[in-house]
Amino acid sequence: MLALLSTFSWQELLHHKWRNAAAVVAVMLGVALAFSVQLINASALAEFSQAVRSVNGQPDLELRAVRGGFDEAVYARVANHPQVALASPVLEFSTYAVAPGGQRMALRVVGVDALVVAALAPALMPVPAAGAERLALLAPGAVFLNAAARQSLPGERLQLQSGLQLLDARVAGSVSAGGAALAVMDIGAAQELFGRLGQLSRIDIRLQAGADRAAFIGSLQLPAGITATEPGDDAQRVSNLSRAYRVNLTVLALVALFTGAFLVFSVLSLSVAKRAQQFALLGVLGLTGRERLRLVLWESALLGTVGSVAGIALGTALAALALRVLGGDLGGGYFSGVAPALQWNAGAAAVYGLLGVAAALVGGWWPARAAQKLPPAQTLKGLGAPPAGGTPYRLSLLLMAAAGLLALTPPVFGIALGAYLSVGLLLVGGISALPWLIALLYDRIAPHVSRRLLPLLAVERARRVRGSAAVAVSGVVASLSLAVALTVMVASFRDSVTHWLDVVLPADLYVRTASTSAASDTVFFSPAFVQALAQLPGVARLSTLRVTSLLLDPDQPAVALIARDLQDPAGSLPLVGSPLPVPAGHVAIYVSEPMVDLYGARPGTVFTRISGSFEALALDARAQAATNSGAPQANPKFYVAGVWRDYARQFGAIAMDRRDFEALTGDQRVNDLALWRAPGAGDAQLQQAVRALAQAQSGSGELIEFASSGQIRATSLRIFDRSFAVTYWLQAVAIAIGLFGVAASFSAQVLARRKEFGLLAHLGLTRRQILTLVAGEGAAWTLAGALAGLGLGLAVSLVLVHVVNPQSFHWTMDLALPWARLLALCAAVILAGTVTAWLAGRAAAGRDAVLAVKEDW
Repeated sequence: MLALLSTFSWQELLHHKWRNAAAVVAVMLGVALAFSVQLINASALAEFSQAVRSVNGQPDLELRAVRGGFDEAVYARVANHPQVALASPVLEFSTYAVAPGGQRMALRVVGVDALVVAALAPALMPVPAAGAERLALLAPGAVFLNAAARQSLPGERLQLQSGLQLLDARVAGSVSAGGAALAVMDIGAAQELFGRLGQLSRIDIRLQAGADRAAFIGSLQLPAGITATEPGDDAQRVSNLSRAYRVNLTVLALVALFTGAFLVFSVLSLSVAKRAQQFALLGVLGLTGRERLRLVLWESALLGTVGSVAGIALGTALAALALRVLGGDLGGGYFSGVAPALQWNAGAAAVYGLLGVAAALVGGWWPARAAQKLPPAQTLKGLGAPPAGGTPYRLSLLLMAAAGLLALTPPVFGIALGAYLSVGLLLVGGISALPWLIALLYDRIAPHVSRRLLPLLAVERARRVRGSAAVAVSGVVASLSLAVALTVMVASFRDSVTHWLDVVLPADLYVRTASTSAASDTVFFSPAFVQALAQLPGVARLSTLRVTSLLLDPDQPAVALIARDLQDPAGSLPLVGSPLPVPAGHVAIYVSEPMVDLYGARPGTVFTRISGSFEALALDARAQAATNSGAPQANPKFYVAGVWRDYARQFGAIAMDRRDFEALTGDQRVNDLALWRAPGAGDAQLQQAVRALAQAQSGSGELIEFASSGQIRATSLRIFDRSFAVTYWLQAVAIAIGLFGVAASFSAQVLARRKEFGLLAHLGLTRRQILTLVAGEGAAWTLAGALAGLGLGLAVSLVLVHVVNPQSFHWTMDLALPWARLLALCAAVILAGTVTAWLAGRAAAGRDAVLAVKEDW
């Protein structure tokens, strides 16, 4: 076998190096795309996890606030517990820093006790600058920056934002913690500077040797609003948050490898067809059918191995380039701001390399079987093998029925595994039904072309050798169906997002001072500012929004609690269905779709998991004396009155009326303002008046940000398109590979029919007529392939829209069919197939085809 590989096969590979190089490139691109996505995501997650570990340290246990902070009296009880070896109090929050030059950047502030933090989180231990005072660690207003913050804030002075005020601080040294911009302060100084006296965010605990964690947690009798978590839970939550996006992106990357298998199939089909008489001669000389099969499989494995090795190298280069240019974010926004180093993994490289080889072997199986079944005597005389029959349509229907059942299965560990298998079975079942579909289609067309010679020949060939036609267009069907499915899914998602934006952006102008919700408890508008703004000339109406976070489950990311005006829930929220009447004595809440899947917050039920959190909310609000409006209510009952769509928060949001929120918590802080202009008022004048008001009250009018509803909508859709940019590229690669497969398939078919075309020339058909015939066959075959690809793509899109997205991201969308785009895509494929067949037929209609008839004389 090695001798045949080194002579017979190797000479074929060298003689047709460009054709075989195309198969190698197809495998290479599939492996490279999938492996680069894996490397980028793994590197970003590893970098984030390392940054989390450097900030959180390595305690045995963490006590965290469900939201905001908790009373530091808990610390004394924990530190004095006999099973606690060491306890470190921490106050952490997000805000914005303003450098002397005026640049404003997001900054995480961590207040620590310098006397104990080194033992649990050494990366947070402040290191005073050279020449600093001995007690610089404890000095009020002294901050210690990590490398990322120091790079953006090079000066020795800076200001930190609290509300609409800017607080003076000075850089006294550094910390070694990695990750995003971070400032460390003495915990007492941080509490005093930001008005959070008596508040903690977490307590890091190291237990005595042999202590039982569960028994220790139970003995603490933690109050509502405090939860015990493992040290790695932060990184695990982000991993959970991004897992569905990473899996979907990897599956899309493997689409290129899937279509690459069809290109290997097409190239080897062409090679086997051209070497049919050589294989037959080898058979006469003693090479058995099984040995011919193994020989072709070894050729496909060689193509797959070369493509996989090149793909691993290219994927590594692409990942390195993407990490340098884009950081760790591929459009999902989960790792924005993270600039990780490449984390190369030999195990992952081996897995994706084996996938490339496996794809090539799958693509080479059918040509290998064709080589095995060649009848040597007939093939040597140029008669070839009889046309292969198609797969029984009952098997195709069985595969599609199994796909439908798999689409109904629940997700596995948050991954839509059954849906992905359903998509695979749909594609295999649909492609295997191609001979039946071609016969069904052209049996009805044949009577209409019976009096036209060339169309009759094209249609009759499609009917009589439908197995060969199915082989020729299988690559088109695979790539086109996936392209159609992705086009429908993206169009449906974009259309749903557009309608969602129309509902959630009703006002003329939006005002904020924080660009992210992470700093919502530190950066806000005060009640006095909101009241004064409502009285400004040009403001017809004003609506407020307060956003805060609740950690309902330590294993899941925090959910957003949104307090806004909800006198008309159906008009204010994009509800799924109608709002329910609220029973007396209950507080109405409206949950986003992920809350139903992840927490069981179903309409018409009382959601008890949120009740305990409001004690922590009230406690934190009381710490903000300037925003306290009264005592909170006790033991509220929260009734789920409706479910709404929220495409901004994948892991859940809870909306409630602002008046209920203020009554329960006493918190009147506001994060976003929606303004409706009075008749005749302009945006520019209104923005100037709001800035002047902020300047007069706090001296910081430059901290105000404005955006119209049109600007927010355009920005949101631009972010959406950026998120799916990778999808567009993967789709384009898959279509390109599929179309090249069409070219190779037609070339194989045409080469096998040289004698047929020579006979037609002897019977009087001109070269132009033969070319027209071949082009007509190409149009006929790709028409069937386009119809099959369109139908399969629509079926796959139903699975993607109604199963994969709800199971992966926990939100639903309305199906939108962009018929103009889909029909243009199908027309382009038919045109490309026709042109490809015409180009392949040029060689077949030449003088060699005429002389080929003499081989039988």
